[in-house]
Amino acid sequence: MIEQRGRILYDAAQLIGRVLLAQIFIIAAINKILGYTGTAHYMTAYGVPSVLLPLVIVLELGVGVALLFGWHTQLAALILALFSLVAAVIFHQQIAEPIQLVLLMSDLAFAGGLLVVSAVGGGRLSLDARRERVKKVV
Repeated sequence: MIEQRGRILYDAAQLIGRVLLAQIFIIAAINKILGYTGTAHYMTAYGVPSVLLPLVIVLELGVGVALLFGWHTQLAALILALFSLVAAVIFHQQIAEPIQLVLLMSDLAFAGGLLVVSAVGGGRLSLDARRERVKKVV
């Protein structure tokens, strides 16, 4: 009984963790779409060509949704972890400013959490797990 309860909590924690990590990227992509011009100017100010903005939006939205549903979870989490590290290095270099330091640490924390997800996978409550169950039946 205790073991079963522990498994339920473990599964729930993996699902909730995935959802919380994924929503950051999904909402960021939506905000980039809604504030497209401002985001393009922001990127340009940091030396990132604004022509990359559509790719960034597709990456954040597409890979974020994949993470949300646990589809190719380990790859999705790894991609978003690397994206977070690159964003941290490019956009949060002025660590003498307290807000920039917090944003840098946040990006690093996101990357760390995503690396953990990349290592352990999506869990039993994911499309990856469903795909594996279907494979066993077939």
